[in-house]
Amino acid sequence: GDPESEFREQSETEVIGCSDAICVSCTEEERQFLSLYGPPPGKIEIVAPGVEHAFFAPGDKRGARKALELGSGPVLLFVGRIQPLKGADVAVRSLAELGRKDAVLLIVGGASGTEGETELAHVYSLIEELGVHGQVRFVAPQPHHILSTYYRAADVVLVPSRSESFGLVALEAAACGIPVVATAVGGLLNIIEDGRTGFLVPDRQPDIFARHIATILDDPSVAANMSAQAAERAKAYTWSFAAARLRRAYSDLTSRDRVVCK
Repeated sequence: GDPESEFREQSETEVIGCSDAICVSCTEEERQFLSLYGPPPGKIEIVAPGVEHAFFAPGDKRGARKALELGSGPVLLFVGRIQPLKGADVAVRSLAELGRKDAVLLIVGGASGTEGETELAHVYSLIEELGVHGQVRFVAPQPHHILSTYYRAADVVLVPSRSESFGLVALEAAACGIPVVATAVGGLLNIIEDGRTGFLVPDRQPDIFARHIATILDDPSVAANMSAQAAERAKAYTWSFAAARLRRAYSDLTSRDRVVCK
């Protein structure tokens, strides 16, 4: 991500020094935490978020496409805030690299943060520059019960983030049985099994994104196998399990000495 201010880094260090427990979402976030701050005085607890499987589950692709007025061509999906960190521009470049005129890229999300509007303008400009303006559709942020329809309509979900502490979009897509092509960063390394439930791409390279997208689109057996593996792996992530882990962490706090702030 972007460099943090000195004040924020100092404040975070002070908070960590007074914390009895630090909750992280996955082992990769734990690794990043330790590399930045070193071992904390309190215990590190891994509590992964869950996914609402009542909404996010495999479903009827044809019905989803009909509901969204999509055709039968390849559908790529990007879900997230429009800001440099999330990489909507990388998704557009990947579409152009793919070179499939029948492919459509859905961008579900809106401008966010201080750079959001600037990034949105950049993405629009890039679409025109690359000649894919007829293949990209922008959609406002959607509630879960509708967002799941977008996942089911997609052939591939793209998560080209610069960094991700966890990667909930990748998990929601997996729960719907949709292969994910994502940057090899942060929590995405924990969610995606490269070559089994999706593909991981180093350095946000659009040409490699496009190559992996093509593999999924051109080989139905690869797509079907990844879909099944992704949905199965996502079953382990439930909010009830997350709540149980958090309750255990709270219980543990009552049985040991408190951290003394320095």
